Amino acid sequence: MARLVVVSNRLADPRKAAAGGLAVALGEALNQSGGLWFGWSGEVVEDAARAPDDGLQVQPAGRVTLATVDLTKSDHDAYYLGYSNRVLWPVFHYRLDLADFDAGFLSGYRRVNKMFARHLMELLRPDDIVWIHDYHLIPLADELRALGSRHRIGFFLHIPLPPPLVLAALPGHEWLIRALFAYDVVGFQSQADVSHFERFVMNEAGAEKLASDRFRCYDRSVVARAFPIGIDVDEFQRLGQMREAREMYETMREQYSRRELLVGIDRLDYSKGLPQRLRAFRNLLQDYPDTRDRATLIQIASPTREDVRAYTTIRRELEGLCGHINGNYGEIDWMPVRYINRTLPRRKLPGLCRASRVALVTPLRDGMNLVAKEYVAAQDPADPGVLVLSRFAGAAEQMREALLVNPYDTQGTARAIHQALKMPLEERQRRHAALLAGIRAQDVHWWRRSFLAALGDEVSAPSEESYEPAEEAR
Repeated sequence: MARLVVVSNRLADPRKAAAGGLAVALGEALNQSGGLWFGWSGEVVEDAARAPDDGLQVQPAGRVTLATVDLTKSDHDAYYLGYSNRVLWPVFHYRLDLADFDAGFLSGYRRVNKMFARHLMELLRPDDIVWIHDYHLIPLADELRALGSRHRIGFFLHIPLPPPLVLAALPGHEWLIRALFAYDVVGFQSQADVSHFERFVMNEAGAEKLASDRFRCYDRSVVARAFPIGIDVDEFQRLGQMREAREMYETMREQYSRRELLVGIDRLDYSKGLPQRLRAFRNLLQDYPDTRDRATLIQIASPTREDVRAYTTIRRELEGLCGHINGNYGEIDWMPVRYINRTLPRRKLPGLCRASRVALVTPLRDGMNLVAKEYVAAQDPADPGVLVLSRFAGAAEQMREALLVNPYDTQGTARAIHQALKMPLEERQRRHAALLAGIRAQDVHWWRRSFLAALGDEVSAPSEESYEPAEEAR
């Protein structure tokens, strides 16, 4: 059996439940093959503290080997804070206005991917299968090929791929797309992302379409397919039976026994549409008087990337909106919005989801959004809540039974929230049953098996095609 090698910007010990469903799912495959998980350690050292080839740490985690490297401060600032999070993240989420096209960021991004490739090549065996994850590492296969790798290599993009005209605004976009042809399989979250890839390579790069999901360009062919990521439904439901989740559920039901509870659980990120969501909730209170002194929104906004200016701005905006709504509509014994700028422990999430009549998952753009699926998994089938979901989340392609909304249309979103609050039990049960069946059929284990099957069974070996590394990336 070939060994699986997983590469991601950060990694987790798959033996620990706190690592989450994705780490557990990858851990299953890694354990089966005695696999290797490679990535950044999370440590940042001063530039003078280590030589360029120092810093590889290898340790066992059961049958899995964890291999990590530190980043120097200059590499971290350019590769991670810079190109990954100030260029690729905003552009891939359609926010060109927030991108910072500093040339030094791109050189740092290339430099770190070269360094990762050099360390990884030291650890690879000839028959390894390599699975690389997310936007931090798009050119990694190209760097591995330049060092002589002939392994089967797959890539999965966890965030959206923008349409061609948005992608074309990215300086150096040609070499970035060309680098994707160093892979054997490229996976996307949604069919819309595959469509954007196809349109770009066909119209901008002159690719040839060999099959419904195979494209040839730059003397290489690649399979590009949607593999929508899921959750571990059983694991999340088991979590809901644990003490912390039950206590959270009981506390919420007791404290809000006279209220209709709505919940939003997000990272504090401009892609999540949090200001638009709060304005929609304000419109709900304004346009539907029956919701006043009744509907309460608990909005969890976990801190993230706090050293990027855009996140400071959105935090101030959210605090101002919450104060405005509570000041205008609140009563002595009722505050419409409870805004929490902290991370809620994962073990409590199922209880909060189960206690909430409505979940608001309304990003402006999202690769998938697993909170939508976790909310469905946490519900009581006999009396389930209602999911209000942005049509611009990748999850909307699968979860058509949710109430789909345009988050930019705050009045339309308010109407959908009111519909959710008034929805009859029979309709709620019907919608929930269909949603639950869908997320069970395409759970995180299906996602892993489907991708690895494509990489292992449907792809020609790299040795059958010549490969010329992208000149711009050299």
